Amino acid sequence: MKKELLYIAIAFTGLASCQEKKTGTMETKQVCVSDSLSKMIKIDTAKTTPMKDELSLSGEVSFDENKVVKVFPFTSGQVTEVKVTLGDKVTKGQTLAIIRSADVAGTYTDLTSTKADLAINKRQLEQAEYLYKNGISSERDYTEAKENYNKAVAANSKVRDQIAINGGGNTNASGSLIIKAPNDGYIVEKNITAGNFIRPDNSSSLFTISNMKDVWIWANVFETDIAKIKKGYDAKITTLAYPDKVFNGKVDEISSVLDPDNKVMKVRIALANNDMLLKPEMFTNVMITNQEASSSVAIPSSAVIFDSSKNFVVVYNSKCNLQVREVSVIKTLDDITYISSGLKPGDKVISKSQLLLYNALTEE
Repeated sequence: MKKELLYIAIAFTGLASCQEKKTGTMETKQVCVSDSLSKMIKIDTAKTTPMKDELSLSGEVSFDENKVVKVFPFTSGQVTEVKVTLGDKVTKGQTLAIIRSADVAGTYTDLTSTKADLAINKRQLEQAEYLYKNGISSERDYTEAKENYNKAVAANSKVRDQIAINGGGNTNASGSLIIKAPNDGYIVEKNITAGNFIRPDNSSSLFTISNMKDVWIWANVFETDIAKIKKGYDAKITTLAYPDKVFNGKVDEISSVLDPDNKVMKVRIALANNDMLLKPEMFTNVMITNQEASSSVAIPSSAVIFDSSKNFVVVYNSKCNLQVREVSVIKTLDDITYISSGLKPGDKVISKSQLLLYNALTEE
Protein backbone atom coordinates (compact mmCIF):
# COMPACT_ATOMS: atom_id res chain seq x y z
CA MET A 1 0.00 0.00 0.00
CA LYS A 2 2.79 2.43 0.94
CA LYS A 3 4.64 1.63 -2.29
CA GLU A 4 1.56 2.37 -4.38
CA LEU A 5 0.98 5.70 -2.67
CA LEU A 6 4.65 6.53 -3.12
CA TYR A 7 4.34 5.76 -6.84
CA ILE A 8 1.31 8.02 -7.13
CA ALA A 9 3.11 10.82 -5.31
CA ILE A 10 6.11 10.57 -7.63
CA ALA A 11 4.16 10.23 -10.87
CA PHE A 12 1.50 12.83 -10.23
CA THR A 13 3.10 14.98 -7.51
CA GLY A 14 0.43 15.67 -5.07
CA LEU A 15 -1.52 12.99 -3.23
CA ALA A 16 -1.13 12.83 0.56
CA SER A 17 -2.74 10.04 2.59
CA CYS A 18 -4.31 10.86 5.98
CA GLN A 19 -6.72 9.14 8.33
CA GLU A 20 -9.66 7.11 7.02
CA LYS A 21 -13.24 8.35 6.98
CA LYS A 22 -16.57 7.38 5.45
CA THR A 23 -18.42 9.37 2.80
CA GLY A 24 -21.54 8.44 0.87
CA THR A 25 -21.83 4.70 0.51
CA MET A 26 -18.12 4.01 0.21
CA GLU A 27 -15.35 3.84 2.78
CA THR A 28 -12.59 6.13 1.54
CA LYS A 29 -9.33 7.62 2.72
CA GLN A 30 -8.64 11.29 3.02
CA VAL A 31 -6.45 12.41 0.14
CA CYS A 32 -5.11 15.91 -0.40
CA VAL A 33 -4.37 17.49 -3.77
CA SER A 34 -1.13 19.42 -3.95
CA ASP A 35 -0.66 22.62 -5.94
CA SER A 36 1.21 20.77 -8.70
CA LEU A 37 -1.48 18.09 -9.04
CA SER A 38 -4.22 20.72 -9.08
CA LYS A 39 -2.80 21.87 -12.42
CA MET A 40 -3.31 18.38 -13.88
CA ILE A 41 -6.91 17.82 -12.86
CA LYS A 42 -10.05 19.45 -14.21
CA ILE A 43 -13.04 20.42 -12.08
CA ASP A 44 -16.55 20.73 -13.53
CA THR A 45 -19.78 21.78 -11.87
CA ALA A 46 -22.95 19.69 -12.04
CA LYS A 47 -25.77 21.69 -13.65
CA THR A 48 -29.44 21.15 -14.30
CA THR A 49 -29.98 21.14 -18.08
CA PRO A 50 -32.71 19.97 -20.48
CA MET A 51 -32.09 16.38 -21.46
CA LYS A 52 -31.22 15.66 -25.06
CA ASP A 53 -32.33 12.57 -26.93
CA GLU A 54 -31.12 10.98 -30.14
CA LEU A 55 -33.06 9.13 -32.80
CA SER A 56 -31.21 7.05 -35.39
CA LEU A 57 -32.73 7.01 -38.88
CA SER A 58 -31.80 5.70 -42.31
CA GLY A 59 -31.87 7.98 -45.31
CA GLU A 60 -30.44 8.82 -48.68
CA VAL A 61 -28.95 11.79 -50.50
CA SER A 62 -31.00 13.63 -53.09
CA PHE A 63 -30.36 16.78 -55.10
CA ASP A 64 -31.96 20.05 -54.02
CA GLU A 65 -35.04 20.20 -56.24
CA ASN A 66 -35.23 23.98 -55.80
CA LYS A 67 -31.84 24.37 -57.44
CA VAL A 68 -32.07 22.13 -60.49
CA VAL A 69 -32.94 22.66 -64.13
CA LYS A 70 -34.97 20.06 -65.98
CA VAL A 71 -34.39 19.89 -69.73
CA PHE A 72 -37.53 19.02 -71.70
CA PRO A 73 -37.78 18.29 -75.45
CA PHE A 74 -39.08 21.15 -77.59
CA THR A 75 -40.60 18.77 -80.09
CA SER A 76 -41.06 15.12 -81.00
CA GLY A 77 -38.45 13.18 -82.93
CA GLN A 78 -35.76 10.50 -82.74
CA VAL A 79 -32.63 10.84 -80.63
CA THR A 80 -29.64 10.42 -82.94
CA GLU A 81 -26.86 11.10 -80.46
CA VAL A 82 -26.37 11.58 -76.70
CA LYS A 83 -23.12 13.28 -75.75
CA VAL A 84 -23.23 13.08 -71.91
CA THR A 85 -23.73 10.41 -69.28
CA LEU A 86 -25.12 10.40 -65.77
CA GLY A 87 -22.85 12.30 -63.38
CA ASP A 88 -21.03 14.32 -66.06
CA LYS A 89 -20.16 17.92 -65.30
CA VAL A 90 -21.49 20.24 -67.99
CA THR A 91 -21.20 23.94 -68.75
CA LYS A 92 -23.86 26.31 -70.00
CA GLY A 93 -24.34 25.92 -73.76
CA GLN A 94 -22.71 22.48 -73.95
CA THR A 95 -24.38 20.02 -76.34
CA LEU A 96 -26.22 17.28 -74.48
CA ALA A 97 -28.02 15.46 -77.29
CA ILE A 98 -29.13 15.75 -80.93
CA ILE A 99 -32.67 14.97 -82.12
CA ARG A 100 -33.89 14.55 -85.68
CA SER A 101 -37.42 15.91 -85.90
CA ALA A 102 -39.95 15.94 -88.76
CA ASP A 103 -41.77 18.73 -86.95
CA VAL A 104 -38.68 20.93 -87.01
CA ALA A 105 -38.15 20.22 -90.71
CA GLY A 106 -41.83 21.00 -91.34
CA THR A 107 -41.54 24.32 -89.53
CA TYR A 108 -38.64 25.36 -91.76
CA THR A 109 -40.72 24.38 -94.81
CA ASP A 110 -43.48 26.62 -93.50
CA LEU A 111 -40.92 29.40 -93.05
CA THR A 112 -39.84 29.09 -96.70
CA SER A 113 -43.46 29.16 -97.81
CA THR A 114 -44.34 32.22 -95.75
CA LYS A 115 -41.25 34.00 -97.01
CA ALA A 116 -42.38 33.43 -100.62
CA ASP A 117 -45.92 34.60 -99.82
CA LEU A 118 -44.53 37.68 -98.10
CA ALA A 119 -42.39 38.57 -101.10
CA ILE A 120 -45.34 38.15 -103.51
CA ASN A 121 -47.69 40.19 -101.36
CA LYS A 122 -45.08 42.90 -100.97
CA ARG A 123 -44.76 43.26 -104.78
CA GLN A 124 -48.55 43.28 -105.17
CA LEU A 125 -48.84 45.99 -102.53
CA GLU A 126 -46.23 48.12 -104.24
CA GLN A 127 -48.06 47.75 -107.58
CA ALA A 128 -51.45 48.50 -106.06
CA GLU A 129 -50.05 51.56 -104.32
CA TYR A 130 -48.54 52.85 -107.58
CA LEU A 131 -51.77 52.30 -109.54
CA TYR A 132 -53.88 53.89 -106.79
CA LYS A 133 -51.69 56.99 -106.52
CA ASN A 134 -51.83 57.43 -110.29
CA GLY A 135 -55.61 57.06 -110.39
CA ILE A 136 -55.57 53.81 -112.32
CA SER A 137 -56.99 51.49 -109.59
CA SER A 138 -59.51 52.01 -106.83
CA GLU A 139 -58.81 52.55 -103.15
CA ARG A 140 -60.47 49.23 -102.49
CA ASP A 141 -57.85 47.35 -104.51
CA TYR A 142 -55.08 49.16 -102.65
CA THR A 143 -56.64 48.42 -99.24
CA GLU A 144 -57.08 44.74 -100.12
CA ALA A 145 -53.44 44.46 -101.21
CA LYS A 146 -52.33 46.08 -97.95
CA GLU A 147 -54.40 43.61 -95.89
CA ASN A 148 -52.96 40.65 -97.81
CA TYR A 149 -49.46 41.95 -97.15
CA ASN A 150 -50.13 42.33 -93.41
CA LYS A 151 -51.47 38.77 -93.26
CA ALA A 152 -48.31 37.51 -94.97
CA VAL A 153 -46.14 39.40 -92.46
CA ALA A 154 -48.11 37.91 -89.56
CA ALA A 155 -47.86 34.38 -90.95
CA ASN A 156 -44.11 34.74 -91.43
CA SER A 157 -43.64 36.16 -87.91
CA LYS A 158 -45.66 33.29 -86.44
CA VAL A 159 -43.40 30.69 -88.01
CA ARG A 160 -40.27 32.57 -86.91
CA ASP A 161 -41.58 32.70 -83.34
CA GLN A 162 -42.27 28.96 -83.44
CA ILE A 163 -38.69 28.30 -84.48
CA ALA A 164 -37.35 30.62 -81.78
CA ILE A 165 -39.46 28.96 -79.09
CA ASN A 166 -38.73 25.41 -80.25
CA GLY A 167 -34.95 25.56 -80.15
CA GLY A 168 -33.98 28.98 -81.43
CA GLY A 169 -30.58 28.82 -83.08
CA ASN A 170 -30.21 25.15 -82.19
CA THR A 171 -32.27 23.87 -85.12
CA ASN A 172 -31.79 23.73 -88.89
CA ALA A 173 -33.79 23.09 -92.04
CA SER A 174 -32.73 19.42 -92.16
CA GLY A 175 -34.76 18.80 -88.99
CA SER A 176 -31.90 18.57 -86.47
CA LEU A 177 -32.50 19.87 -82.96
CA ILE A 178 -29.48 20.34 -80.69
CA ILE A 179 -30.27 20.06 -76.96
CA LYS A 180 -27.89 22.30 -74.96
CA ALA A 181 -27.27 22.74 -71.24
CA PRO A 182 -29.09 25.82 -69.91
CA ASN A 183 -26.79 26.09 -66.86
CA ASP A 184 -23.55 24.82 -65.39
CA GLY A 185 -23.84 21.75 -63.19
CA TYR A 186 -23.92 17.97 -63.07
CA ILE A 187 -26.19 15.54 -64.89
CA VAL A 188 -28.17 14.00 -62.02
CA GLU A 189 -30.92 12.47 -64.18
CA LYS A 190 -30.75 11.14 -67.73
CA ASN A 191 -33.82 9.65 -69.38
CA ILE A 192 -32.80 9.17 -73.01
CA THR A 193 -30.42 7.08 -75.08
CA ALA A 194 -29.53 7.15 -78.75
CA GLY A 195 -32.34 5.67 -80.84
CA ASN A 196 -35.17 6.64 -78.48
CA PHE A 197 -38.21 8.21 -80.11
CA ILE A 198 -39.69 11.17 -78.27
CA ARG A 199 -43.45 11.33 -78.68
CA PRO A 200 -45.43 14.58 -78.72
CA ASP A 201 -47.18 13.61 -75.47
CA ASN A 202 -43.92 12.87 -73.62
CA SER A 203 -44.03 14.65 -70.26
CA SER A 204 -40.74 13.50 -68.71
CA SER A 205 -37.54 15.50 -68.83
CA LEU A 206 -34.58 14.44 -70.93
CA PHE A 207 -32.00 15.57 -68.39
CA THR A 208 -31.89 17.11 -64.93
CA ILE A 209 -28.95 19.37 -64.11
CA SER A 210 -27.96 20.36 -60.58
CA ASN A 211 -25.00 22.40 -59.36
CA MET A 212 -24.77 19.97 -56.36
CA LYS A 213 -23.63 22.75 -54.02
CA ASP A 214 -26.66 21.99 -51.88
CA VAL A 215 -28.25 18.58 -51.34
CA TRP A 216 -31.19 17.14 -49.46
CA ILE A 217 -31.12 14.18 -47.10
CA TRP A 218 -34.44 12.34 -46.96
CA ALA A 219 -34.70 10.26 -43.77
CA ASN A 220 -37.34 7.64 -42.90
CA VAL A 221 -39.27 7.97 -39.63
CA PHE A 222 -41.45 5.11 -38.42
CA GLU A 223 -44.85 5.81 -36.84
CA THR A 224 -43.59 5.11 -33.33
CA ASP A 225 -40.99 7.89 -33.64
CA ILE A 226 -43.05 10.60 -35.38
CA ALA A 227 -43.66 12.48 -32.12
CA LYS A 228 -39.89 12.68 -31.54
CA ILE A 229 -39.21 14.72 -34.68
CA LYS A 230 -39.78 18.44 -35.03
CA LYS A 231 -38.68 21.07 -37.50
CA GLY A 232 -35.40 22.68 -36.48
CA TYR A 233 -33.94 19.68 -34.64
CA ASP A 234 -30.20 19.15 -35.15
CA ALA A 235 -29.12 16.32 -37.44
CA LYS A 236 -25.80 14.54 -37.86
CA ILE A 237 -25.30 12.61 -41.08
CA THR A 238 -22.72 9.95 -41.82
CA THR A 239 -22.22 7.90 -44.97
CA LEU A 240 -20.65 4.58 -45.90
CA ALA A 241 -18.26 6.41 -48.21
CA TYR A 242 -16.98 8.74 -45.45
CA PRO A 243 -17.61 6.90 -42.13
CA ASP A 244 -15.34 9.24 -40.14
CA LYS A 245 -16.85 12.47 -41.48
CA VAL A 246 -19.95 13.98 -39.90
CA PHE A 247 -22.18 16.38 -41.83
CA ASN A 248 -24.25 18.71 -39.66
CA GLY A 249 -27.64 20.09 -40.60
CA LYS A 250 -31.16 20.71 -39.32
CA VAL A 251 -34.55 19.20 -40.06
CA ASP A 252 -36.16 21.76 -42.38
CA GLU A 253 -39.17 19.87 -43.74
CA ILE A 254 -41.49 17.18 -42.40
CA SER A 255 -43.90 15.32 -44.65
CA SER A 256 -47.58 15.48 -43.74
CA VAL A 257 -48.33 11.97 -45.04
CA LEU A 258 -46.84 8.50 -44.75
CA ASP A 259 -45.28 6.74 -47.68
CA PRO A 260 -47.98 4.24 -48.79
CA ASP A 261 -45.41 1.56 -49.70
CA ASN A 262 -43.23 1.34 -46.59
CA LYS A 263 -45.40 3.25 -44.06
CA VAL A 264 -42.73 5.75 -43.06
CA MET A 265 -42.80 9.51 -42.81
CA LYS A 266 -40.17 11.44 -44.73
CA VAL A 267 -38.17 14.25 -43.14
CA ARG A 268 -35.74 16.44 -45.02
CA ILE A 269 -32.38 17.84 -43.96
CA ALA A 270 -30.75 20.48 -46.18
CA LEU A 271 -26.94 20.37 -46.36
CA ALA A 272 -24.26 22.46 -48.01
CA ASN A 273 -22.14 20.29 -50.30
CA ASN A 274 -19.26 22.60 -51.15
CA ASP A 275 -16.71 19.76 -51.33
CA MET A 276 -19.02 17.72 -53.61
CA LEU A 277 -18.62 14.67 -51.35
CA LEU A 278 -22.32 13.82 -51.17
CA LYS A 279 -23.81 12.18 -54.26
CA PRO A 280 -27.48 11.50 -55.07
CA GLU A 281 -28.70 8.03 -53.99
CA MET A 282 -25.96 7.67 -51.35
CA PHE A 283 -27.14 5.73 -48.27
CA THR A 284 -26.88 7.74 -45.05
CA ASN A 285 -27.23 7.28 -41.31
CA VAL A 286 -29.06 10.21 -39.74
CA MET A 287 -28.89 10.99 -36.04
CA ILE A 288 -31.56 13.45 -34.95
CA THR A 289 -30.91 15.25 -31.65
CA ASN A 290 -33.69 16.95 -29.73
CA GLN A 291 -34.19 18.47 -26.31
CA GLU A 292 -36.77 16.80 -24.17
CA ALA A 293 -39.13 18.73 -21.90
CA SER A 294 -37.66 17.18 -18.74
CA SER A 295 -34.42 18.33 -17.13
CA SER A 296 -31.72 16.53 -15.17
CA VAL A 297 -28.40 17.09 -13.46
CA ALA A 298 -25.67 16.80 -16.10
CA ILE A 299 -21.91 16.38 -15.89
CA PRO A 300 -19.15 15.61 -18.45
CA SER A 301 -19.06 11.93 -19.31
CA SER A 302 -15.33 11.87 -18.60
CA ALA A 303 -16.08 12.41 -14.90
CA VAL A 304 -17.95 9.11 -14.55
CA ILE A 305 -16.02 6.04 -13.36
CA PHE A 306 -17.52 2.60 -13.98
CA ASP A 307 -16.41 0.06 -11.39
CA SER A 308 -17.98 -3.20 -10.16
CA SER A 309 -21.09 -2.64 -12.31
CA LYS A 310 -21.70 0.75 -10.68
CA ASN A 311 -21.01 4.37 -11.63
CA PHE A 312 -19.02 6.71 -9.41
CA VAL A 313 -17.69 10.26 -9.44
CA VAL A 314 -15.04 12.01 -7.39
CA VAL A 315 -16.63 15.02 -5.71
CA TYR A 316 -14.34 17.96 -5.01
CA ASN A 317 -15.18 19.99 -1.90
CA SER A 318 -11.70 21.30 -1.18
CA LYS A 319 -8.10 20.22 -1.66
CA CYS A 320 -8.28 17.86 1.28
CA ASN A 321 -11.96 17.06 1.08
CA LEU A 322 -12.59 14.65 -1.80
CA GLN A 323 -15.41 12.12 -1.83
CA VAL A 324 -16.20 9.10 -3.97
CA ARG A 325 -19.93 9.11 -4.61
CA GLU A 326 -22.10 6.58 -6.40
CA VAL A 327 -24.42 8.07 -9.05
CA SER A 328 -27.33 6.74 -11.07
CA VAL A 329 -26.92 7.40 -14.79
CA ILE A 330 -29.98 8.05 -16.96
CA LYS A 331 -28.11 8.17 -20.25
CA THR A 332 -25.01 9.53 -21.95
CA LEU A 333 -25.18 11.70 -25.06
CA ASP A 334 -22.64 13.96 -26.83
CA ASP A 335 -20.06 13.63 -24.00
CA ILE A 336 -22.71 14.63 -21.44
CA THR A 337 -24.01 12.21 -18.80
CA TYR A 338 -27.40 12.80 -17.20
CA ILE A 339 -27.68 11.85 -13.53
CA SER A 340 -30.88 10.90 -11.68
CA SER A 341 -29.38 10.62 -8.18
CA GLY A 342 -26.10 11.02 -6.34
CA LEU A 343 -25.41 14.62 -7.33
CA LYS A 344 -27.19 17.91 -6.98
CA PRO A 345 -26.74 21.14 -8.96
CA GLY A 346 -23.61 22.97 -7.85
CA ASP A 347 -21.64 19.88 -6.84
CA LYS A 348 -18.12 19.92 -8.22
CA VAL A 349 -16.69 16.79 -9.82
CA ILE A 350 -13.24 15.97 -11.15
CA SER A 351 -13.33 15.13 -14.87
CA LYS A 352 -9.62 14.72 -15.60
CA SER A 353 -7.19 12.37 -13.81
CA GLN A 354 -10.11 11.40 -11.59
CA LEU A 355 -9.31 7.69 -11.89
CA LEU A 356 -6.01 8.27 -10.07
CA LEU A 357 -7.80 9.99 -7.22
CA TYR A 358 -10.53 7.35 -7.19
CA ASN A 359 -7.94 4.58 -6.77
CA ALA A 360 -6.14 6.49 -4.02
CA LEU A 361 -9.40 7.14 -2.16
CA THR A 362 -10.71 3.59 -2.34
CA GLU A 363 -7.61 1.42 -2.04
CA GLU A 364 -7.37 -0.64 1.12
